[in-house]
Amino acid sequence: MERVSTETAVRTAALQVEGLIFDYPDGHRALGGVDLRVDPGERVALLGPNGAGKTTLALHLNGVLRPSVGRIAVGGLELGDRTVHEIRRRVGLVFQDPDDQLFMPTVREDVEFGPLNFGLRGEQLRQRVDAALHAVGMAEHADRSPLHLSGGQRKRVALATVLACDPEMLVLDEPSSNLEPVARRELAELLLELEATMLMVTHDLPYALQLCPRSVLVDGGRVVADGPTREILSDTALLAEHRLELPYGFRLD
Repeated sequence: MERVSTETAVRTAALQVEGLIFDYPDGHRALGGVDLRVDPGERVALLGPNGAGKTTLALHLNGVLRPSVGRIAVGGLELGDRTVHEIRRRVGLVFQDPDDQLFMPTVREDVEFGPLNFGLRGEQLRQRVDAALHAVGMAEHADRSPLHLSGGQRKRVALATVLACDPEMLVLDEPSSNLEPVARRELAELLLELEATMLMVTHDLPYALQLCPRSVLVDGGRVVADGPTREILSDTALLAEHRLELPYGFRLD
């Protein structure tokens, strides 16, 4: 399938992944040579069955994992020991389970944690945190414990912790998982308002269609399809081959 983006290769990519190979310590090869380019402003869904390598790939993009072989660059800056701190500012990773991201006594302290780590202090810090909380509709809950919030609210706070760091790119791991329908819709509306480049790891094919014009299908640690989301989801043979299917009764037209 053809790529959605028609930008020339001269333009600096928001994300460039070349020949990415990753082996776990037990010898299992999770990624077998991934090439991926995401241009500034794109919203891309990363699709694939369980065990395909999607989350493993996502964890490489801000240096949580390091490749066995290959190259990753964000906004032209190559990931390495000397650049990982700046890469982590540029790439905001929102985990599937917000409890992996929220650990401070209050919502405000959780949202402050990242910007503090990147050197913000005083009024600049307060403004950044307030803006992030307003952006996700959680300003009125700033002094509450994250433990006392609903699942949807915790997802919003986890997103705020990343937005407060002013990233150039958002990487979202299964953002719709475990959300009731209303919270799922509200989160989608929020994500559509954001201007950051976005890579969304998801099993939720309708969510991918709603949020991401382009999709990349990964299986066996490799990219097997890359193109307009609607085209990929319309290819029933392709989906079946890679153990994916649309919900019963869902129509693309």
